[in-house]
Amino acid sequence: QVQLVESGGGLVQTGGSLRLSCAASGSFFSIIGMGWYRQAPGKQRELVAGAEYADFARGRSTTTRDHAKNTVDLQMNSLQPEDTAVYYCAADALLDRAGSPVDYWGQGTQVTVSS
Repeated sequence: QVQLVESGGGLVQTGGSLRLSCAASGSFFSIIGMGWYRQAPGKQRELVAGAEYADFARGRSTTTRDHAKNTVDLQMNSLQPEDTAVYYCAADALLDRAGSPVDYWGQGTQVTVSS
């Protein structure tokens, strides 16, 4: 089992920046990949940054993965009101060396960008 905990969300002004953090813990063999998604009210959950950046994130976002510590950060700059959403950390993990990847999600952290 994997637990993912996000932090770093909050209220920022238009044009500001935030750095979100995600830490994985629990009992697992290894984490194959980690990324970030977001969901705004009334909208479907969408990818922010994984193997590739979403179009809206490319050029103003950076992910930093620490494989040894099982963490991933998301730095987002030039934030706009449209970026307001709950941001979720996601991970694909192997629970044992002979298993298949299993998807896990954090509880999310709220990002609000004021106009």
